[in-house]
Amino acid sequence: MKKILVLNYEFPPLGGGASPVSFEIAQKLSETGEFDIDVVTMGYKDLSDYEEINPNFRVHRVKCLRSKKEICHPWEQLTYLFTGYLKSAQLIKELKKQNQKYHICHTHFIIPTGVISYLLKKRFGLDYIITSHGSDVLGYNNRFKLIYPFVIKPWKIILDNAQKIIAPSNFLKTEIVKAYPQFVSENIEIIPNGFDLERFQPQEKKKYIFSSGRLQPAKGFQYLIEAVSEEDLGYEVHIAGDGPMMLELKKLAEKSKTKVFLHGWLDNRGREYKDLLEQSAIYVLASEKENASIALLEAMSAGCAVITTNVSGCPETVGKAGILFPPKNILLLGEAIKGMIGNEKIWSDYSIKEIKNRFDWNIILKEYIKKYE
Repeated sequence: MKKILVLNYEFPPLGGGASPVSFEIAQKLSETGEFDIDVVTMGYKDLSDYEEINPNFRVHRVKCLRSKKEICHPWEQLTYLFTGYLKSAQLIKELKKQNQKYHICHTHFIIPTGVISYLLKKRFGLDYIITSHGSDVLGYNNRFKLIYPFVIKPWKIILDNAQKIIAPSNFLKTEIVKAYPQFVSENIEIIPNGFDLERFQPQEKKKYIFSSGRLQPAKGFQYLIEAVSEEDLGYEVHIAGDGPMMLELKKLAEKSKTKVFLHGWLDNRGREYKDLLEQSAIYVLASEKENASIALLEAMSAGCAVITTNVSGCPETVGKAGILFPPKNILLLGEAIKGMIGNEKIWSDYSIKEIKNRFDWNIILKEYIKKYE
């Protein structure tokens, strides 16, 4: 049985889209009986320091200065680099005493997590592969624009020392090469985010328009609310998420003629989130930039008719299963919603077919196993 060390500062119940992806890769691998997984991730409040998911899959949470479930600030990530490295080194030493070792380190995010995997390689000779998720690519996220210039050198060193870089979309591969033109692009392989098709199943649909994510300007929730504000569409808009735009969005919602409900942060493994998504007829992702959106995969699996932006990785994810519109374009978003009302069943069928053909874990897992070998 091959032992795998997994590093990610975002791991359920913490974090956004990359969090469930890293969990499901580890879980699916452990269930094959061929891999034994140790995950080192951030601790948070009353979460247990150690959790055994199954006999071949364990989670180790280290002490960190993390204040929120849904978002992690750079100074909080620094605390993880310190305690995460110490815990990883401890696990490696314990295995050595038993004449065992990790086969490879699977790291999620080039920065910050790649710092730990690079240091472990230098000290213990443990090779690593990295799955990139978007914000860890230089220049990708405006939220980190003041930080990117200070991490250029270590970012490149981490890439150069990786056995393989995995990008969930062609779009993100292009972004990595754009940030580091000298990097050998052949060392970046595309493996889409897999999805457990059993997690979300269509329920009887209601007149709900659903959207979810961190409430930040680039996610475009303000455009969704404005697109439905001028008249009562006979549908309710439900938004799940928390973030700095909450108060502004609440004010916009109060003016909308279509009812808008802001639910705050909801665990995407919880009953409330599951019911909202599975009962929603339409899902809208109005984001300005997405690498390989897990929220879109969730919506497609739940049989939602999907509307999203025509930029970055969104068209690549939905394929033929959704209506696209330019980001920030309230008029065209409104027209897309009105055009989809009454035709949801047609688009729902497209969604389910697309996700089964391209994102089923039975397909994706085989690709990861090849990389481990």
